[in-house]
Amino acid sequence: MNDASTAPELFTWEFATDPYPAYAWLREHAPVHRTALPSGVEAWLVTRYADARQALADQRLSKNPAHHDEPAHAKGKTGIPGERKAELMTHLLNIDPPDHTRLRRLVSKAFTPRRVAEFAPRVQELTDRLIDDIFEKQHSAEKGEADLIHEFAFPLPIYAICDMLGVPREDQDDFRDWAGMMIRHGGGPRGGVARSVKKMRGYLAELIHRKREEPGDDLISGLIKASDHGEHLTENEAAAMAFILLFAGFETTVNLIGNGMYALLRNPVQRERLERSLAAGESELLATGVEELLRYDGPVELATWRFATEPLTIGGQSIAAGDPVLVVLAAADRDPERFSAPDTLDLSRSDNQHLGYGHGIHYCLGAPLARLEGQTALATLLRRMPDVRLAGDPDDLRWRGGLIMRGLRTLPVEFTPSGN
Repeated sequence: MNDASTAPELFTWEFATDPYPAYAWLREHAPVHRTALPSGVEAWLVTRYADARQALADQRLSKNPAHHDEPAHAKGKTGIPGERKAELMTHLLNIDPPDHTRLRRLVSKAFTPRRVAEFAPRVQELTDRLIDDIFEKQHSAEKGEADLIHEFAFPLPIYAICDMLGVPREDQDDFRDWAGMMIRHGGGPRGGVARSVKKMRGYLAELIHRKREEPGDDLISGLIKASDHGEHLTENEAAAMAFILLFAGFETTVNLIGNGMYALLRNPVQRERLERSLAAGESELLATGVEELLRYDGPVELATWRFATEPLTIGGQSIAAGDPVLVVLAAADRDPERFSAPDTLDLSRSDNQHLGYGHGIHYCLGAPLARLEGQTALATLLRRMPDVRLAGDPDDLRWRGGLIMRGLRTLPVEFTPSGN
């Protein structure tokens, strides 16, 4: 079943550009496939939708790295870069019930759908401000040019989540710098990611101290106040939680906006459908469209690490206790057994239970915020840059290296400058 001799080569630059043919091969020939990752760690890749959905909800697959071979984890080859040294391990991505249940219940008391809905005008304001800045840089040029990653998709979620957490405006550019270092992964100076994580962790710990003394109407104050049967988050837990909300809610949204806009630029018929719908004042196609963009080329390629706590079977394949398991969301969400015409972008796809936000107890808490930011960003770009188009050859675009996330390094576009 697991015929590695003819398996396509994974994790090359060519693969990063378009991993979907390789994933199609794996789904058909080796749906649960053991492979060496770029870090040298060996892991099982789960590629079929039914198996992926089962694995995401299987409590025998632990999120706690303590269940893995300790030397590999100690060398920082699993998890978020720098998080071990920064004492950030007690967050929702790394723990199991009962601690996960307690923390998630406390966090969800602060991170409510109502809070997200009330934040909508601020997201729109940030979106418009960033587009205004792009227009302003064009001066009187007849042809406008921009990199939608660095000038738009990157700053929007960082400023939004900073506002939501309660980071003062004067400190937000520091966060932008630290986040930039984290998103570049290997592209920055050696050790830069770990240093940025440490600075961010230190800042958040200090901010939590300040918010205890002077709480506001923000998410960190909400995390501090949240209690459940008299239980509160510890300061360490609150700092770790603020960090993971920032980390998980930032790069994913950069990629949702970047990958989503790229897909629309490459699929003009679908883009025109969406533009007509928006011009008519409708919101339904925008809502189903963002879900389809998440399925079609989502921001998270592989779900975060899981480790078998006991021997188990997935898709007919035996997994040994201690083995790492990586659920390939990008492969599962294009499984023809689950989605009709899975390689076709259809913004009106209604039967779309994609796994882009995960499944089970680790389903993404930030999904309402990601939807809000994705819908606002894409709708506003299409409205304010109606003739936006790719600048240059799509084959020249480069995707960021990294195991979990999928996102473009740059997205150069041209448009007619306008102040509308």
